[in-house]
Amino acid sequence: MTMTDFPWLTIIILFPIAASLLIPFLPEKNGTWERWYALIIGLIDFALIVYAFVTQYDLSNPELQLVEKYSWVPQMDLNWSVGVDGLSMPLVLLTGFITTLAMLAAWPVTFKPKLFYFLMLAMYGGQIAVFAVQDMLLFFLVWELELIPVYMLLSIWGGKKRLYAATKFILYTAGGSLFILLAALGMAFYGDTVTFDMRSLALKDYALNFQLLLYGGFLIAYGVKLPIFPLHTWLPDAHGEA
Repeated sequence: MTMTDFPWLTIIILFPIAASLLIPFLPEKNGTWERWYALIIGLIDFALIVYAFVTQYDLSNPELQLVEKYSWVPQMDLNWSVGVDGLSMPLVLLTGFITTLAMLAAWPVTFKPKLFYFLMLAMYGGQIAVFAVQDMLLFFLVWELELIPVYMLLSIWGGKKRLYAATKFILYTAGGSLFILLAALGMAFYGDTVTFDMRSLALKDYALNFQLLLYGGFLIAYGVKLPIFPLHTWLPDAHGEA
């Protein structure tokens, strides 16, 4: 695990979210200001990701890198803990690239542009956080917060059946999230030490029956979110109306 002296990941996560808060103050001009502002913010954030990857990330090191850890609730070992490895770093790069492309693809949007680009930037930061956080409760929180912009984007700017698709999407994913939360709490409170740190959770000695319960919980949760048959029925509606 390689700690960093500069908060690269925190800045990459929070920059688009903080920038989204300024969108309501942009001049009204049929969405022109909002489009360019969101695109520039997206490009800057993507440039930061690429710069951090090229100059700070060591491809020969398989462990967590760019690690930051700031105490949040020390009694429960809750921390703002972020880091990336060989699996998550490419996903962070891909998220930055695809989200910036999505902003370009959404260029014709003129209906409620302030809200639209606010949600796009908030979703951008939330998606990167999902791949970078190293605290189980924080992972659950950023995953759920990231779903709110997705739901609103689908329900407002989707196709003819957007409300049906958005409602089905949020009900399925919220139901799956309940299993993530229960499994995360079970892992955190198992044994003598309460912790949500992912590395510490991986080192706990769980009883076999408890491991099977955790496996079942995560299987259902990610079976909905990936999704896999037969928990996939929200996906055709959501993607068809998006």
